[in-house]
Amino acid sequence: MVRGRPLLAVTLTHDPALVAGLVFTQRIPWLIFPLISGALADHLDRRKAMVSVTIVRSALIGILGLSVLTGVVTLALLYVIFFLMTTAETLFDTSSRALLPAIVPRQQLTRANARLSGTMSVTNQFIGLPLGGLLFSKAAALPFTLGAGGLAAAAGILTLLRGTFRPSRVVGLPSANLRTEIGEGVRWLWGHRLLRTTAITLGILNLVLVAQVSIMVLYAEERLGLGPTGYGILLTASGLGGMVGSLVAERVISFVGEGTYLRLAVIIEAFIPAVIALTGNPYVVGVALFLFGVHAITWGAVLVSLRQEFTPDSLRGRIQSAHGLIENGTAAPGALLGGFLAVHFGLASPFWFTTVVALVLLPFVWPSYSEEEIARARRQAGGSG
Repeated sequence: MVRGRPLLAVTLTHDPALVAGLVFTQRIPWLIFPLISGALADHLDRRKAMVSVTIVRSALIGILGLSVLTGVVTLALLYVIFFLMTTAETLFDTSSRALLPAIVPRQQLTRANARLSGTMSVTNQFIGLPLGGLLFSKAAALPFTLGAGGLAAAAGILTLLRGTFRPSRVVGLPSANLRTEIGEGVRWLWGHRLLRTTAITLGILNLVLVAQVSIMVLYAEERLGLGPTGYGILLTASGLGGMVGSLVAERVISFVGEGTYLRLAVIIEAFIPAVIALTGNPYVVGVALFLFGVHAITWGAVLVSLRQEFTPDSLRGRIQSAHGLIENGTAAPGALLGGFLAVHFGLASPFWFTTVVALVLLPFVWPSYSEEEIARARRQAGGSG
């Protein structure tokens, strides 16, 4: 319900640089704080950390709503709220991923991660965006005040989760050891062959994916002949695919196997962009984006589940945060790359570039993405646990 923030920004300024700066401000904490948040998540009670962060976020959104209601909201305040909200989010998201294996059996991690991703996709794309716009049109302060209330309710629900969720080996966090703790997590990740490979793969493919997304609106207009409504429908197709993916991911993985799907994922990442680049038919692109939405949820569920399963509980926050840094760290350069390719080589070039990168990557990751390698990692995790 806090989706009114972009709408609020344009009531304060029409300067594209300042509006874009808000987006940058919202992303930059994921480049600064995730490793620190990961270290904290491995020392704190993760449920309590999530509750505390949610209360803070509720207060921040409430302050924003009150400032809108009283007419004292400023662009500077928006920048501060955006930055603090995302900073808090780095600890919440890291803690939630690290906590999940403590409440969900290993055999159900894939289903749980897929359902969580699907729920976020539905609430963000199909509920949050239109509802936020509707509420903002009625009263500018309404999405923020309701959003603050919703976050407060979420904090209350989290308190119902019984148990202690602090990694058992840790009794405190000496601040002088924070760098050492972060280094321990990074070294562990780099030393794990399978998770190291998935991290590198994710970073590279996310980079080229953002390159595609950054120019997709222009591609839809100039190559597919679509206006704003048509472009919105394309995005909806991807969201619908994500919904379906959340329901079928577990069955797909059970049918083909985890290692096989990891290999297929890289092939899909090469194939879908090629289809988009080759066609000028918006219906074909819509189907391609739908299938990619199914794949994205399924692939994400596999990656996160394996990461949660193979990582010791005392390291889960740091390993998750390292992946968060990789995912979000590639967004800005990916957008620049997409613009550069489109300007110099045409609007289809980011899609072709993705296809080439994925195909070049495939032989390097193929040996690690096997059922045998996953079984070996599973035995190793069982022995170390």
